[in-house]
Amino acid sequence: MEHSHLDSLKTQIQDIMQHQPFSGLLNVQLTRLEQGYAQLEIPYRKELTQQHGFLHGGVIGYLADNVCGLAAATEVGEVVTQEYKINFLAPAIGRHFIGKGYVVRAGRRQVICRSDVYAVTEEGEEKHVATALATILPVTYDVKTAPK
Repeated sequence: MEHSHLDSLKTQIQDIMQHQPFSGLLNVQLTRLEQGYAQLEIPYRKELTQQHGFLHGGVIGYLADNVCGLAAATEVGEVVTQEYKINFLAPAIGRHFIGKGYVVRAGRRQVICRSDVYAVTEEGEEKHVATALATILPVTYDVKTAPK
């Protein structure tokens, strides 16, 4: 995609995240978008933790899945996730959390992506807490949405 397409995609993504209730609940921010790469960040909030005080695995899965989808969108446009597999590597404890998504291979029928999720410590170090591999599908039809 040309640079202007990335700018347009970035604006579209920011608009979606601003109006999507779950993204709003997480206070997620798009911090980088490049050809084949996307990065999202979520600040720490106690409400997003599980019983041991770590960031909940569902929030980590959200980061991993969404950065893969966004990275894929820079290559092929509108997409949906077909599947992803995630490995939790360490407790997600930090002041904020970063998801980094990379396109491994973009084809006509599917895009294979990898993502890594990091907890940023009080000292500003990135601690690798999860890795995921996703199959993302280009969407060539109008996506139906649920009634409001």
